[in-house]
Amino acid sequence: MLTEKQLEHYSRQIVLSNIGLIGQEKLLNSKVLVVGAGGLGSATLLYLAASGIGTIGIIDFDTVSLSNLHRQIIHDTSDLEKPKVTSAKEKINKLNPDTKVIDFNTKLDKNNIKDIFNDFEIIVDGLDNFNDKFLVNDHCVLLNKRLIHAGVIGFEGQILTIIPTKSACLRCYFPDKQPQDQMQSCKDLGVLGPCVGVLSTLQATETIKLILDIGKPLTNRVLKYNALDSFFYEFKISGINKSCSICN
Repeated sequence: MLTEKQLEHYSRQIVLSNIGLIGQEKLLNSKVLVVGAGGLGSATLLYLAASGIGTIGIIDFDTVSLSNLHRQIIHDTSDLEKPKVTSAKEKINKLNPDTKVIDFNTKLDKNNIKDIFNDFEIIVDGLDNFNDKFLVNDHCVLLNKRLIHAGVIGFEGQILTIIPTKSACLRCYFPDKQPQDQMQSCKDLGVLGPCVGVLSTLQATETIKLILDIGKPLTNRVLKYNALDSFFYEFKISGINKSCSICN
């Protein structure tokens, strides 16, 4: 049962016919891991916490730097040189005490990924390089964890929801490993902060939809956003690639 304080906090969500009291309780009982407390992770973390996700995991090994602050809105100038997971946890605790935060101040790798992923039902990819994105993708498929992928560079971003055994994974979409146009980072090519915010907000929305089993998830279709033209467009994927080494 929700307390009176919780009923007030989430009142604007609870009145939505697709959420209600039952849906809000599902959110409070859910466990989501956000991989990366940078640009994509920042707004995703804030919206998930504000929405009442019960347990949020954060993994990041980096510290806050001044060049982060134009897009990593969960951090501020008082957090400089602080571990990002510590800064993010502090903000979430202030925003919503209902949310339990589990922080992992470490680099995700093949040795620790299984143990970290095991306790969470949905993984949100807030990483900024494709080698790590493929590592997350592969283990989500192998561990049957739903994944919300997103990436942003320059003025463009993309998002894809992955449900193992039911929809295409990142390797199905990029069968030739790392795409050539994504080999450089935002440090090399630059990135527009609000564009990152658009994609991370979509990630939070997809996460909530999956938890509540509402709406149509972004499975087998990549939604792209061009900030310069204020234009969304979509690439259809036929489904699981029969030659995908991970899905098969």
